[in-house]
Amino acid sequence: MNPNELPSIDIFRHSTPVQLRFNDVDVLGHVNNTIYFTFYDTAKAQYFTDVKGQQVDWKNVDTVIANVNCAYIAPIFFGEQIEVLTTCLSVSEKSFKLLQMIRETKTGVIKSVCETVMVSFDAATQTAKPVPEDWLGLLEKFENKSLKKIK
Repeated sequence: MNPNELPSIDIFRHSTPVQLRFNDVDVLGHVNNTIYFTFYDTAKAQYFTDVKGQQVDWKNVDTVIANVNCAYIAPIFFGEQIEVLTTCLSVSEKSFKLLQMIRETKTGVIKSVCETVMVSFDAATQTAKPVPEDWLGLLEKFENKSLKKIK
């Protein structure tokens, strides 16, 4: 991911507002870099709930994170209003790629961009499995585009 080539805001169909907490801020006066992943995870959970149209059963998790790449663009300061934008970029046989962006809502300043590869996972066998067709259909319907990669 190249932070100099930021994605267009127009590709995102999902937004999750995030409340900053005082303890998110480090001694340098900005949000600690590790907290960004909490924001991204919170937005992923809300995205999945909205895509499915119902609460996700977190006791029966069927996707896991395989890879995360995060670019820090600008610091987040306490008191700023931020949101996490989320979109699904593509779906392959056993995984799908999410793109997320943290931005300040008043100014539109991009704070961070993150790409995450999620693997469809069978907890019983502890192995990757094909992305279920119904999950692909829900993602495509929510994103209003075809996501399936050609092999």
